[in-house]
Amino acid sequence: MLGLLNACLTNILILLAGSMFPIKLSNRGSRDCSSMKQKNVRNFSIIAHIDHGKSTLADRILEMTDSVTNREMREQFLDSMDLERERGITIKAQAVRVFYKANDGDTYHLNLIDTPGHVDFTYEVSRSLAACEGAVLVVDAAQGVEAQTVANLYKAIEQNLEIIPVLNKIDLPNADLESAIHQIHELIGSTEEEIIHASAKTGLGVREILEAIVKRIPPPQGDPDAPPRALVIDSIFNMFRGVIAYVRIIDGSFAKGDPVYLMAADEKYEIEELGIFTPKMKPVERLETGEVGYIIAGIRDISDLHIGDTITHLKNRASKPLPGYQNPKSMVFCGLYPVNPDDFEVLRASLEKLRLNDSSFHFEPETSAALGFGFRCGFLGMLHMEVIQERLEREFNLSLITTAPNVSYEVVTNKGELILVENPTDLPPPNHLQEIREPYIEATVITATEYIGGIMKLSMDRRGIDKGMEYLSTDRVLMRYEFPLSEVILDFYDKLKSISRGYASFDYEFMDYRPGPLVKLDLLLNGNPVDALSVIVHRDKAYNKGKSLTEKLREVVPRQQYDVAIQAAVGSKIIARETVKALRKNVIAKCYGGDITRKRKLLERQREGKRRLKNIGNIEIPQEAFMAILDI
Repeated sequence: MLGLLNACLTNILILLAGSMFPIKLSNRGSRDCSSMKQKNVRNFSIIAHIDHGKSTLADRILEMTDSVTNREMREQFLDSMDLERERGITIKAQAVRVFYKANDGDTYHLNLIDTPGHVDFTYEVSRSLAACEGAVLVVDAAQGVEAQTVANLYKAIEQNLEIIPVLNKIDLPNADLESAIHQIHELIGSTEEEIIHASAKTGLGVREILEAIVKRIPPPQGDPDAPPRALVIDSIFNMFRGVIAYVRIIDGSFAKGDPVYLMAADEKYEIEELGIFTPKMKPVERLETGEVGYIIAGIRDISDLHIGDTITHLKNRASKPLPGYQNPKSMVFCGLYPVNPDDFEVLRASLEKLRLNDSSFHFEPETSAALGFGFRCGFLGMLHMEVIQERLEREFNLSLITTAPNVSYEVVTNKGELILVENPTDLPPPNHLQEIREPYIEATVITATEYIGGIMKLSMDRRGIDKGMEYLSTDRVLMRYEFPLSEVILDFYDKLKSISRGYASFDYEFMDYRPGPLVKLDLLLNGNPVDALSVIVHRDKAYNKGKSLTEKLREVVPRQQYDVAIQAAVGSKIIARETVKALRKNVIAKCYGGDITRKRKLLERQREGKRRLKNIGNIEIPQEAFMAILDI
């Protein structure tokens, strides 16, 4: 009886306290407990040229929606890799869910995807856009519309996305608002009222951007009652949890414990955990139609999950899979070899794990007489190649040798067979060739008018075909060219930036393969070809290329006890030669005076010893020799 009386008194006190001091429920707690309606969901990406403020705008959105605390906040919050933060660029697209209470009083659940801006990572952008209904197009008020602005915009338009133009960095002293507004209007036809003025650094205009996202971008259109379908937009590998799939729920819903079926891999699993990004992974009980999140289903075999695969319910199975993604086409190839041959299997496992969350590169085993066992890898560009190499060295503690990068070629043999050659050593002998075709790209350069002459000269030197130009404003011009890809991949972008003092922007897309006068340039050490140093070049540039390579290699190949001949050859014809002189011991130092025949006998014996040593000696090629190719 006494216990019942105490309980009643306690409840009365709680009610009185509640009336005197109203309890304010935490915003975060209410968000987690309430399930959002589909009409209040918005999925959008931020797209822009490099360094126009995508990641900074994402930071301000996170702050304004209280998604991260002040203690947790840091610059480039969504750039999680050390490599991204060091280079100041976004490499991997990152997703995060934020909650925003709009002016109409409703709370909206926004799925934000921050995308890369560099041309090498356009595949990441296209994947992200496929999971969205809208895109925020950010343009720097000082630099205006750039090449990647145009390229990413076209990708968004192809996906039929709603575009919200944002003029960023309006607080900069050199901001030219009138010119930038005119360029945006010419590009997408937006009126001045539709363009949002903002400064992602200070937070100016961010609330207007959020309101525009809520009002202009439509909610997802999937059917909540249809058989569940989820599109795999990305994935990572965790050694404790296995493969973690990043998904966009297209139809239906998924719950923890559901049996699921991977349609492309034809595999069955059970969901162990699913959740959202806040931006940390946060488990939830269910993912509904239109939401973006992750699924963990105990997938241990990396090959079972593919980017673009469709996940459906095992018992309530969808009749057909989602369209997925078009496989990216590798443009640049190089060989990766472990410095320690025992690390070959470690390198294979590391490449498979990286391949899981970066389907834009591929690899296959290859053997080199000079370097042993390694892998021939294909990348989207030079920056992509550098990033993969650096991630392998950092994340997996590997020491690697990288061969000279090259592009793929189509070869037509005398028998009419069409062969794709990704490694110069696989090129058939000249007497078996009918023609060699090299890849061409359609390039876009946007620059100030004062640099047109220098860029035209650079383009002519790189065998560029002028396809015309158009003026974006009185002092900015868009130039279109067609280039052989091999002339662009190494240092074209660096030279373009030097000529334009850093202001020109560059973007390209693959076109087709075209025949040309191409030859294989071999490098020989003492008459033995070094397969890892072979390159395919234009016939007119073979001599200059061979001379440059032999001169550079003479500086980096270590001296031996005998002369080392470094030769550049096209077929059986030697076109350039350099010699690394032998180390010489003074064998006649002890001879003083006397008959000259004694000195000759000692010198002849030394020469004979060097001759025998040359027949059995092997020259170790240092990593600097391969780096020399890149320098040239």
